[in-house]
Amino acid sequence: MPQKESEKVLDDQTDSIHSSEKRKMLYKRTLLVVSISQIFGGAGLAAGITVGALLAEQMLGTEAFAGLPSALLTLGSAGAALFVGRLSQAFGRRIGLTAGFLIGGLGAIGVIMAAIINSVFLLFISLLVYGAGSATNLQARYAGTDLANRKQRATAISTTMVFTTFGAVAGPNLVNVMGKFALSIGVPSLAGPFILAGAAYILAGVVLLVMLRPDPLLIARTIEASNLDSSDKGSYATAENTENKRGIFVGATIMVLTQIVMVALMTMTPVHMRDHGHSLGAVGLVIGFHIGAMYLPSLFTGILVDKLGRTAMAIASGATLLLAGLIGAFAPGDSMVLLVVSLSLLGLGWNFGLISGTALIVDSTKASTRAKTQGTVDVLIALSGAAGGALSGMVVAGSSYLTLSLVGGFLSLLLIPVVIWSRRGENNKAI
Repeated sequence: MPQKESEKVLDDQTDSIHSSEKRKMLYKRTLLVVSISQIFGGAGLAAGITVGALLAEQMLGTEAFAGLPSALLTLGSAGAALFVGRLSQAFGRRIGLTAGFLIGGLGAIGVIMAAIINSVFLLFISLLVYGAGSATNLQARYAGTDLANRKQRATAISTTMVFTTFGAVAGPNLVNVMGKFALSIGVPSLAGPFILAGAAYILAGVVLLVMLRPDPLLIARTIEASNLDSSDKGSYATAENTENKRGIFVGATIMVLTQIVMVALMTMTPVHMRDHGHSLGAVGLVIGFHIGAMYLPSLFTGILVDKLGRTAMAIASGATLLLAGLIGAFAPGDSMVLLVVSLSLLGLGWNFGLISGTALIVDSTKASTRAKTQGTVDVLIALSGAAGGALSGMVVAGSSYLTLSLVGGFLSLLLIPVVIWSRRGENNKAI
């Protein structure tokens, strides 16, 4: 039972709860464990996504449904975000995140089996399950913040994102190696990356199961309860023990808007480049810069969010995304340099929005209800990304890439009135 586990944590970790020095040590250890798991999680995510569409095309014998794997991954990710959030709420981060990664690993194994027996039905079901790894990889960023103070939270989030980058870069680069390995054991080559994905997700889950002790969320709840007990005796009760619904709404809105804009423009840029005669290698280069800009600046972004504030960096996100849209709209289609600049700014704006929005969510929730709220927010992020990708094709088909870029850029401006509104009222000074 969660209550019994919480009581055990309270008995075993009294010193950590009441000693600020031991809290700091526990925070650093938690961040290290989560970061290690993110290396494996990033590899699992990137390795499978790289060839999912190609595997579906090969098995179906047509390109018509090659985009279906991405849709199934997104749908599976949305459902798993809710599941992992609720499981973490009930039993703590260790159980919730471990279960999510192990389920993702089982999905990868299912994809491998589908390729071996050439079952399209099993492939689609397995891809849906495999999406759990993606959702868990994203939710793990919250675990590093459970024991962080307000001035450390964005830095903690960004640290885990940097480590995700290591795995995300390694995964695609091992595609050929894993393809050859798969052939050597009698498995279709395109299923090879899913061997890596399955192993990586399972390893991520094992790392968390074995090493994420004591559970940071359960400890945070105990600390919160201790603060409440003190307040009952007449001492000062911290604002950390209250839920700020306006802050939750603003943090979620920031992440949803940045996700829609980023996915919409990223999805259609390769098509736009192809229409202007760019090679596959050129497309890969531009997307590579984009992904690098999404993750590599994270450590610096976290420091900026903690130093300058969530609101300032959310506004910076909107301004950066607007600039990315304007450059993408008016850049000549054959200009590699401007396309690289546009997509790099797109990734950077998304980075600003995700980290500032995530920090706001953590700031605005109580430890006792935090995981459930975070899971719900991540469902919205996953669905908004799917909507952005789907609508982007319709906009370009009905108009042009220029129109899409302008719409995306100006949509990001909605962040500014949202964050200005968030500053109104005495109850929102913490934002």
